[in-house]
Amino acid sequence: MFEKQIKIPDPEEILDKMPLPAELKKIKAERDKLISDAIRGTDGKMIIIVGPCSAHEALPVLEYVERLGRLNEKVKDKLVLVPRIYTNKPRTKGVGYKGMFSQPDPSKSEDILKGIYAIRSLNIKAIEASGLSSADEMLYPANIHYVDDLLSYIAVGARSSENQLHRLVASGIEVPVGIKNPMSGSLLVMLNSVYAAQSGQVFKLNGWQVKTDGNELAHAILRGAVDSYGNDIPNFHYETVMQVIEGYAKSGLKNPAIIIDANHSNSGKKFKQQIRICEEVMQNRLYDKDFKRYVKGFMIESFLEEGNQPDDKVYGKSITDPCLGWCDTERLILDIADKV
Repeated sequence: MFEKQIKIPDPEEILDKMPLPAELKKIKAERDKLISDAIRGTDGKMIIIVGPCSAHEALPVLEYVERLGRLNEKVKDKLVLVPRIYTNKPRTKGVGYKGMFSQPDPSKSEDILKGIYAIRSLNIKAIEASGLSSADEMLYPANIHYVDDLLSYIAVGARSSENQLHRLVASGIEVPVGIKNPMSGSLLVMLNSVYAAQSGQVFKLNGWQVKTDGNELAHAILRGAVDSYGNDIPNFHYETVMQVIEGYAKSGLKNPAIIIDANHSNSGKKFKQQIRICEEVMQNRLYDKDFKRYVKGFMIESFLEEGNQPDDKVYGKSITDPCLGWCDTERLILDIADKV
């Protein structure tokens, strides 16, 4: 039984009430090009998608993004920094905190309409504060049009990459979409998802039959895998990345690119290991020209304070997965820039 609670307006109505200002549209267009060029490999820059596991509170996220904007000025010749403002991210078991989109106040129950306005406000303020447009995860494909005018990068998570609707909606998105390998670790499933996203599609979405031309900037994200016993299996090492490169070479996919997710099953959620993982990947880029040509960047989970907490008591500390703190993050990003 479904109990109707609140009528949610269509995206067009929400965007009319809270539009992205013209001066910020220009910034976003410039950022879209920077990130797209990095995926295409036309400028040799690496993409660093970095920020908290989940954006559960606006003020610390804005402070974090402001710091990232200042750091971007130091590394922008080598790196394209993309803030993670993950507003759909719930706790892994799907019980408790549901993400800002559904639950704008972690201490209160769900209020989706309020959440939509909250995430639009957060993303607009983030661009104003830092000059950086952001990345988010497409957890619910039907919701993407409430925010797609604000984002310059969209990720499809491991639990969603095998879902047909995620693949189809990704085919119509106009910015780069990174698709993670599924929890099983199957590289073939991941590349098939990229293929579907790069292909034109016809399907039903939000009451309409829609047609897409395909997203040639869809690409792979390696986040590690989990075996049947719950053990983490890293896939950022040289040998596995080269298997993905071989798969790309056989597939004929456009703009082949790989992003390494330094946390999740690659680190076993031991957040400090993200530093070592990035260092190993950067060494492999120096060692092998094909590895360097395909591996275009990192996802890093980071916040003002390191670690995580069960409740929202410490300002700037994750309430979902543990994150690097700011000082380690800044050192790591500067180190990556030195090695590009």
